[in-house]
Amino acid sequence: MTTFRDALAAGPLVLDGGMSNELEAQGHDLSGTLWSARLLRDDPDAIAAVHRAYFAAGAQVAITAGYQATYDGFARLGISRAETTALLRRSVLLAREAAEAVGSPQGGTARKRWVAASVGPYGAMLADGSEYRGDYGLTVAELTRFHRPRLEALAEAAPDVFAVETIPDLREAEAVLIALDGLGIPAWLSYSIRGTTTSAGQPLTEAFALARSSDAVVATGVNCAPAADATAALALVTGVPGVVYPNGGGVWDAGTRSWLGAKDEIADLAPAWLRAGASLVGGCCRVGPAEIKELAARLGPPTADR
Repeated sequence: MTTFRDALAAGPLVLDGGMSNELEAQGHDLSGTLWSARLLRDDPDAIAAVHRAYFAAGAQVAITAGYQATYDGFARLGISRAETTALLRRSVLLAREAAEAVGSPQGGTARKRWVAASVGPYGAMLADGSEYRGDYGLTVAELTRFHRPRLEALAEAAPDVFAVETIPDLREAEAVLIALDGLGIPAWLSYSIRGTTTSAGQPLTEAFALARSSDAVVATGVNCAPAADATAALALVTGVPGVVYPNGGGVWDAGTRSWLGAKDEIADLAPAWLRAGASLVGGCCRVGPAEIKELAARLGPPTADR
């Protein structure tokens, strides 16, 4: 049976784009603290529709809607621990069902579609932009205790890989790597960045070295970052494949809750990312199915194994 590690070795693989921008395009209000994770409970069909749209556009890997789904975050809104566990598992099942529903591309050979369980940073639960700053004032042990129960719940739903994403700080990266121990599911670890440092200001060379120190990590790189910064960051990845899914351009205006400025052409930038060692390529905020369709066309038809 082909595993995600096998598919990655045969890469590159096309990731999906932003979940939140597509949900907002459907008319959903994501202004609450749970962001898109709220719809795991309130409208799971909307999440499934986004997954199907990205698969139909050519994505080979779906990242689940669990980025802000945590026990602490749901508990603040009165959601029980048992229901939170069920919602975490649902995030994986929705993506898996979407992969099966879309089927093979017209005229193409059957191929595997993969599900990556999103594991957002502690700062995502705070819903105050902390994932772009880091340094929460917590110890590695405290952060490990925060991440482990969610990882255990997600693991029970058997995703193909964990997408440990938008990590701003080496302390949190260390905590997640400890929390991954013994779960038996591979992970990619991607950082939020400022140029060639993490959002907390640590050199990316150190961040990527920490990632490749774990047997669980199959790729490392950056996400939710300016596309223009991605190439230089990827050039610092050694020893494991790179992963890159930046934002689609412009600057986020928190006051108006909107993006200002022109979009970047993700597909035009992708060849440079591949030359820099990326094997997982997609988009984050402001990247939709149209951009993923163009990206998939640039990367060429997938093989049956990937």
